[in-house]
Amino acid sequence: MTRTALLGAAALAALLSGCNRNPEAPEVQATDVPEAVATSGFNGSAVESQYGTPVKDRVATLGFLNKRNNETRDIQLKSGESRRIGNVVVKLSTCERTLPWERPPEVGAFVQVFVEERAKVSEPLAWHKAFSGWLFKNAPSLNVVEHPVYDVWVKDCAMKFPGEEENPEDFARAAKAPKASGSPSATASPPAATPSAAPSPGINLER
Repeated sequence: MTRTALLGAAALAALLSGCNRNPEAPEVQATDVPEAVATSGFNGSAVESQYGTPVKDRVATLGFLNKRNNETRDIQLKSGESRRIGNVVVKLSTCERTLPWERPPEVGAFVQVFVEERAKVSEPLAWHKAFSGWLFKNAPSLNVVEHPVYDVWVKDCAMKFPGEEENPEDFARAAKAPKASGSPSATASPPAATPSAAPSPGINLER
């Protein structure tokens, strides 16, 4: 076999070897919430309202952005829950929305954001609180997560108030349905006269 043929065979073998090699597995991100973060409580407890869904049953939808890789996702948390995304932990204390008759309508959530990073290049990775406070959907500038890489904002709060219909369309149809006119007292027939009792036989009513 000539030298050229040997080189061709070696190149083909190397190519086939590269094709059979398993692709590099994607990096697995940690999902467990560190104990130091999980045990870090909120300042004060959420105040229960006399209206609406109890605090423990409310579910907030939060938006999450990693500016480094442009990753965006929605996070759904119940009151008191936490979620870890890589080296970020998002905790929800509670969420609120205004009463149905209040204007303008608003949705808010009390959120804490913890980030694992180095304060200095020479220091080890450590968790620290990057944000703690209320976030508002329609007024995001009132309070923002000030971090160069990560951002969190509130999108919705799943809760109900007494009187809110499950299906607004059914409620609208019921409201537009024709109602009977007239007053029930005006159209009702007068009660029939009760006949007088006939005298019992054998009893003389004359004096």
